[in-house]
Amino acid sequence: MSNQTQSINILAIESSCDDTAASVLSNGKVLSNVVSSQHIHELYGGVVPELASRAHQQSIVPVVDLAIKKSGLNLTDLSAIAFTKGPGLIGSLMVGSSFAKSLAYALSLPLIGVHHMEAHVLAHFIPENKPNFPFLCLTVSGGHTQIVRMDDYFSFEVIGKTIDDAAGEAFDKSAKLLGLPYPGGPLIDKYAKEGKVAFKFSQPQINELDFSFSGLKTNILYFLQKQVKENEDFIKDNINDICASIQDAIINHLMKKLKLASVQTGIKNIALAGGVSANSGLRNAIETEGLKSQWSTFIPPFEFCTDNAAMVGITAHYKFLENQFEDLNTAPLARF
Repeated sequence: MSNQTQSINILAIESSCDDTAASVLSNGKVLSNVVSSQHIHELYGGVVPELASRAHQQSIVPVVDLAIKKSGLNLTDLSAIAFTKGPGLIGSLMVGSSFAKSLAYALSLPLIGVHHMEAHVLAHFIPENKPNFPFLCLTVSGGHTQIVRMDDYFSFEVIGKTIDDAAGEAFDKSAKLLGLPYPGGPLIDKYAKEGKVAFKFSQPQINELDFSFSGLKTNILYFLQKQVKENEDFIKDNINDICASIQDAIINHLMKKLKLASVQTGIKNIALAGGVSANSGLRNAIETEGLKSQWSTFIPPFEFCTDNAAMVGITAHYKFLENQFEDLNTAPLARF
């Protein structure tokens, strides 16, 4: 039997929101990682679910085809097909899951369903520098904000979560208040680099390890309304400092809870995951605190932070090793 036949070759598909992605992994190594982003949503200031699902329908065949070609493998070399089964936009998830199930059926291959947020955490096992168990992972995205204790690949506990809005949403909604185009989170990060923390916003007072961002968003809204009433050019004249101050407030809340989680659990292996982990301010804060508190810190490369299929593939790799397969009747779920 050839080495290629013995390899675990997985085609992974990610379609939970507005990125159509496909990746091929062999024995846990990424051979290809293709992402097609949808720019139509910029016109509407946010993701429009119906437009997202239609765009996935248009993109999924060429994206998968390109991922296969870049990998150097053939469809007949595959060992399994993986897909994101949720959470996410139900129409978008259905496009990816339907394609994955059809291909798995046609090739008589096992099917592996992957939880989107679990995939973000296990993206840490793509690079060479992998965390040791147990570790804490601050998972921050547009829809989720969690602190997850990982004791093994599939043995974990969410020990802290947002009780209302996610940190990524706080970034994007704040950007919208500033008149910045969608997606605004990366633009806040960009302008913050040129500014200083000149304005203070109230920090949420939430017990234990949970987060809250709704009050902070309201505080930012009222602050801007007051300042603009007094000076209509306030935002334009102070955009860098405003962004630096908003970013500082959000990151301080995240770091306060993460530091408390490390103290309470005694765990010093600390990881960062999710789309907001691409934020330079948050990455710097984790690394700085790591040096101060003697943490071992782990932050994925940028390409594995935002939605991508390689993170789905690496999760599927470990599921394959444990024979965790899905039935073809498995339905995607918008929420878990």
